Amino acid sequence: MRIARIDALPSPVYGPPALMPERSTDAIASWFVAAEELGEYIGIRFGHLQNGSVAPDWIFLRHIDYDGIGGFAELLRRQGALLPRLPQLKHPRSPSLLALLKALPSYAAPRRRIKWAPLDGEPSLGTNDIPPTAVAWHVFDESLTTQIRLACRKAGVTINSFLLKHLTKAIRPSIEDQSSDVPWMVPVNLRGKVNRGRDTANHTSYVAVRVRSYETAHDVHQNIYTALASGEHWANWAAYHSGNLLTPGMRRWLITKERCMSQWNLGSFSNLGDWDPERRLTEAGCLGDWLFCPPVLRCQPVGAGCVTFQNRLSLTLQVHPELTVSSSVPAEWLHNWIREIEIDLASWLGQTATYPVIPIKLPV
Repeated sequence: MRIARIDALPSPVYGPPALMPERSTDAIASWFVAAEELGEYIGIRFGHLQNGSVAPDWIFLRHIDYDGIGGFAELLRRQGALLPRLPQLKHPRSPSLLALLKALPSYAAPRRRIKWAPLDGEPSLGTNDIPPTAVAWHVFDESLTTQIRLACRKAGVTINSFLLKHLTKAIRPSIEDQSSDVPWMVPVNLRGKVNRGRDTANHTSYVAVRVRSYETAHDVHQNIYTALASGEHWANWAAYHSGNLLTPGMRRWLITKERCMSQWNLGSFSNLGDWDPERRLTEAGCLGDWLFCPPVLRCQPVGAGCVTFQNRLSLTLQVHPELTVSSSVPAEWLHNWIREIEIDLASWLGQTATYPVIPIKLPV
């Protein structure tokens, strides 16, 4: 597995480091600083498959300095891409302190962890300087990516809802009680309504979504948009900023006690969206397939990341080492995920499902 930390890459490849603002102005960064101090690896995982390559070059950007959209933009810009305006928040709900007041009881509610069935491999103590080794990935070709877009548009659901529903079903066989509600953290990009000194800095809040065993993609879609309509993402944004009143030790204590979020999460599901569908980026260092996955933490051990670049959708899964260090676990989930996507896709489009010949990629 080829790995590079962004601050260790040679200038001819990725250019000079970006100028970072004062960390004290970034309330999100302070929580990732605390997590790193607790031994968590807080690097956002990116992978680049240049044309003809079968093994990705893995690149990690610390969540202290970037969020997912910002990190991806940084990597493309370092290859010469012109990206004058990053993706913006489209939901009309405005910031409101009332949303925070309504959300306060959720921060005090008991935490309910989901118990896992026996998993392959062995757990290992996590460390803040080694990325997770349990990783799997897949890139859909342009034809299947287009079919996913068309099917979701025809059904009136977002690609996020479609993917999250099938991801949850793919992981259920590994849960002790397969009828459990599965809790996810779904990041929300706030660019357009929140402006920082640097457009690649942390502009991300989240909504907490529980996916039930009987729910359809339409149900998941409704759950996500109900949370957005209630302003849950603004409540969580305000809650993180209230952390500026805390000492670093208090932040570490809240993370350890799993009180740094509104619920315990099985994982984070993050989609960076659709990039350059018109193929205007022609710089050699940008071309090829791109992978992305959010960090995993003890309080949310599964990371699921998606990004569509030049009309090819990629999926990446990783697992916290204290759950397992074996890539066979995310590989099985990925296989199930792709299968569920294809079954539903065929049903929606009135076709016969055909499974990919090589549906699973492991780290090389």
